[in-house]
Amino acid sequence: MSETSPVQRRPSGELEASVLAALWAAEGPLSPAEVQSALGGRLARTTVTTILTRLHDKGAVSRSRAGRGFAYSPIQDSAGLTARRMRSELDKQDDRGTALARFVSQLTSEDEQILRSLLEGAEGGAAEGPGEGPRPGPGSGSGSGPSCSSGSGP
Repeated sequence: MSETSPVQRRPSGELEASVLAALWAAEGPLSPAEVQSALGGRLARTTVTTILTRLHDKGAVSRSRAGRGFAYSPIQDSAGLTARRMRSELDKQDDRGTALARFVSQLTSEDEQILRSLLEGAEGGAAEGPGEGPRPGPGSGSGSGPSCSSGSGP
């Protein structure tokens, strides 16, 4: 083992979050150098470029040609990105009902009420996002809000 103190690493996703925050605050697309400047110059431009490339590969940002490089723009706002991540994790599950039940069981009472209101609004078509139609899912059409049953049909 080394006697020197290890370099403190940032928590996973912290750099991506910082880069996304800079893009969300911008008036338009930013080059890696502009993102670096917006972050106070504390990261190397190559690091910023790597983060932007990873975000592009994940579908979180779009890019367009700007001279010899690219300029980057966020595809969604913070709430949209969070929803997309949640959906991505749910799509990885074989037993969606159990995953949703466990998620719902860990909600605060305030979050549970928000979710109930959103689901009730979705039944009337009021909670659809721009360009989105209703998405039937497990338990849709029951009219009783989230269900925590974990049984599956045949």
